[in-house]
Amino acid sequence: MSHCERFLQLILAFLLALLAESHPVEAASKPVRVFILAGQSNMEGSASISTFDYIGDDPATAPMLKMMHGADGRPAVCEGAWISYLTGEKNFVLNGKLTAGYGSMWGQDPTKPGDKIGPEFTFGLTMDAALDEPVLIIKAAWGGKSLHTDFRSPSAGPFELPARTRELWDQHPQGAHGIPKLEERDTWWQGVRDRTGVYYRLMIDHVRQVLADPQQVIPGYDASQGYEIAGFVWLQGWNDMVDGAVYPNHNQPDRYALYSELLAHFIRDVRKDLNAPKMPFVIGVMGVGGVKNESSEMTAFRKAMAAPAEMLGFKANVAAVQTAPFWSDELGAIEGKYGKLNQMRWFLDSKHKDHPNADGHMTDEQKDEYVKKYEAEIISPAEVALWKRGASNAGYHYLGCAKTFALMGKAFAEANLKMLESQRP
Repeated sequence: MSHCERFLQLILAFLLALLAESHPVEAASKPVRVFILAGQSNMEGSASISTFDYIGDDPATAPMLKMMHGADGRPAVCEGAWISYLTGEKNFVLNGKLTAGYGSMWGQDPTKPGDKIGPEFTFGLTMDAALDEPVLIIKAAWGGKSLHTDFRSPSAGPFELPARTRELWDQHPQGAHGIPKLEERDTWWQGVRDRTGVYYRLMIDHVRQVLADPQQVIPGYDASQGYEIAGFVWLQGWNDMVDGAVYPNHNQPDRYALYSELLAHFIRDVRKDLNAPKMPFVIGVMGVGGVKNESSEMTAFRKAMAAPAEMLGFKANVAAVQTAPFWSDELGAIEGKYGKLNQMRWFLDSKHKDHPNADGHMTDEQKDEYVKKYEAEIISPAEVALWKRGASNAGYHYLGCAKTFALMGKAFAEANLKMLESQRP
């Protein structure tokens, strides 16, 4: 080798060393991007893995199904995304590489992922595909929890009824529309005091515990990497929407104005408590029933959920994602027919005057036969097959449709990424 060639080799090695020092190529050496997902039962997620194939029936979503499947045809396992999930009545934690199974754990083995997904699966898949850094999802979700009490954050202060609500309570000492009776109100208030903020604190504590030692979730994590809290997704609302005691002003467009105020407090508080003042915040706006659900209650609640995204100081870093477009109308129509079957059974059991069992002569076997015949009249075999293929739960859980939850997770990730991009210097 000539002196010239040797000199050129040394120069090349020097330049490569400088390049490696300034631009690490190992993803594992980069700071971890942390995303927090929180809420109630729909954030838990009740979509059975058995409904995955329904996603492939639609050419528009078939590519997403391919992303959700591994080479062996089973649910994909992320190589660059991990999850720590706090849930359940006894508040257990599941840690591991992100895959399907980190949805609702109701009735399942708390030591391993189950058979359901929420939005976390495609959220993580989308983030893993879009980012060079490792992704860590910290999820905290429990069914049946309200923002006004269970997730109430510190700056919202003690639970108090708005003046207008107190007036309605005073007008109904015997109770009405969810308002407790006068003699039951002391017990009601004690329950509120006991529950106030409990799940907010559990959520914050879980995030802090995971971030105190990320290696408990990401085995190869090195403290020198560090981490960045890069987003928060909130999917909740049902328990507030149906609470007539706290939101009793039925058919009023501002019925849920209090929810908007509480959510604004929540956003400020999580940013403060996690020391992430510019953290992007995504609101998953209630979408049960789809875009065709224009009831006054649903319309008012969706408006209240989305409102913080337009508040001063939030416009650039809070995004409201409408989930109604992801509802399956064809499955929803079948659910409506199953609802008619349940109603028919109720009519027969209650001896309703307008139905065949008005005089109470029918046996249980006769009732079953009558309902079975009615089912054959209103639900076709093709609809039964479609329902089994795409749905696995009730309407308030988005029918347990994996297509719906997958679309939500992807949309939440894209909204989060858009805000991160806007913050880039």
